[in-house]
Amino acid sequence: MANHKSAEKRNRQNAVRQARNTHIRTGMRTLVKQVREAVTAGDKDAAQAALAKAIPYIDKTSTKGVIHKATASRKISRLNKLVNTLG
Repeated sequence: MANHKSAEKRNRQNAVRQARNTHIRTGMRTLVKQVREAVTAGDKDAAQAALAKAIPYIDKTSTKGVIHKATASRKISRLNKLVNTLG
């Protein structure tokens, strides 16, 4: 438990940031799952549409500091590679 005013404020700030980061990360995971499900179903158009929505969101997630820049790049690369298998 926090004993100082500054520590109490820090706890409040951390709670707000954790809630924001969780929301952003969950949204990103949902979009990634939609791409993977479309690929599994073999629907190329749906997979490309889902990928077009997922890429900017993943980029935004990394610029917000929720995930690392390299992690975002890796996720995008793997999703692109997955969608391209539908060729």
